[in-house]
Amino acid sequence: MTPAPWGLRALEGLETKYVAFDQAATVAENGAIEGYASLFGATDQGGDVVERGAFARSLAALRGAGRSVKLLWQHDPAQPIGVWDEVREDEKGLFVRGRLMPEVRQGAEALALLRAGAVDGLSIGYRAVRSSRAPGGGRVLHEIELWEVSLVTFPMLPQARAQQAKADPEADALSLALAEAFAQARRQLRG
Repeated sequence: MTPAPWGLRALEGLETKYVAFDQAATVAENGAIEGYASLFGATDQGGDVVERGAFARSLAALRGAGRSVKLLWQHDPAQPIGVWDEVREDEKGLFVRGRLMPEVRQGAEALALLRAGAVDGLSIGYRAVRSSRAPGGGRVLHEIELWEVSLVTFPMLPQARAQQAKADPEADALSLALAEAFAQARRQLRG
């Protein structure tokens, strides 16, 4: 097996699955984001279908270990861009709610790209624990070990798109003030 491009042996064999935000997904001006990272029963472009309940064991294990699903940029473990405050299964799929961190350079860039509509996809990084062959090819994923949910450029379900939420001027002003304070501190540290 070829090592992952970023050299982390723990991530070897990690699979990714793209899904765009659906019509109920939102991205607020202050970086709050929510939507579905996976939809149950939907066949993706690779022919795979995620079964309802596929994430349950993994989410319980993460909670039990005091760990969380990571929010990354384009599946790059060196580029966390925020935090997922809530990750849960419901009748529709894997629902996520979190915050982009505009204080982080890539987080600010991701937020700007989301606002512009240039990026509107979510993708899961996972390992298939238990699967079976799907009729006509692909797999039915019965159990998934979830590692991360990324913002991505190209979603696997292109018919699902993001919508922006209304702006929150107070939160935007606070985010900008924090970003400027971090930038000023970095300049002072550099000399």
